[in-house]
Amino acid sequence: MNTQPTANIINIEQSPVKRFASKAKTLPRIALSHAELRQLLSMQLQSTLDIKAILEMFFKTTQQLISYDSLAYKHEAHAINTELAVSKQHSVTYNLNYQGEYLGDIIFTRNSVFLEEELGDFESIIASLIFPLRNALLYSAALKNALQDALTGVGNRVAMQQTLQRDIDTAQRHKQALSVLMIDIDYFKRINDTYGHSTGDTVLTQVAKMIENQLRATDALFRYGGEEFLAVLPNTCQQHALLVAERLRHDLETLVIHDGQHAISVTVSIGCATLRSDDSLQTILQRSDVALYAAKNNGRNQVQVAL
Repeated sequence: MNTQPTANIINIEQSPVKRFASKAKTLPRIALSHAELRQLLSMQLQSTLDIKAILEMFFKTTQQLISYDSLAYKHEAHAINTELAVSKQHSVTYNLNYQGEYLGDIIFTRNSVFLEEELGDFESIIASLIFPLRNALLYSAALKNALQDALTGVGNRVAMQQTLQRDIDTAQRHKQALSVLMIDIDYFKRINDTYGHSTGDTVLTQVAKMIENQLRATDALFRYGGEEFLAVLPNTCQQHALLVAERLRHDLETLVIHDGQHAISVTVSIGCATLRSDDSLQTILQRSDVALYAAKNNGRNQVQVAL
């Protein structure tokens, strides 16, 4: 026999307002029975794996049973913080778990205190959210892992191709600038041979972290392969891309990486290419790669611009 999971409820928080003051204002607005509402919710929530869509469906449908004004859902590990409508003075918070697996916190608010019977209604309908939410979280994590480099945490080559193609299409459609930086760690094989691959992994991780911290929120960084990274800079002309590249080169030159036993310094060579009207994804990458090799052939630790 299939049973619905129940939410593990903690920290039910309400402001200290006398219960009788809100009774006349908070009669439930029941449009459906519990059974009908849960059946409707189950059908709706299982129709998508998009977390925001699930929450919006839940928000809209459950307001037919309980009078409340806003819903918020938070899951720090998944970097989710979604708010539907403006939060009010009084809140009730539920910690969601399924068989010991944490699924986040859901918060309901309104201007008056929630009644005990309403809290019971919440507990009942939250059960309909557990499985769809868990499936959506698993899907989101799988999707993220499929597009993320396992070592450095930046985007992988598949994610790079998707993002760069999208940004090229946008730039060409709206006649905007776009630049890419192909970044290669100089003499990386020597680091692996001298200190070992574990230290090499530390170097890759720290270099990726520093580059990512220097980029704008609208930029994107990807591990292109081995010790090479690609930075995609939307709305960036060649002049500004060169400034970014030189700043990255200088900051990485001054970076000291510690692996517990050694202090390691690195330099990078960078090839810069700015989108031309006849460029495709392949040609702008080829041009940035040619510029990178020019930087390496000219002595490394420098920036070269693609023709």
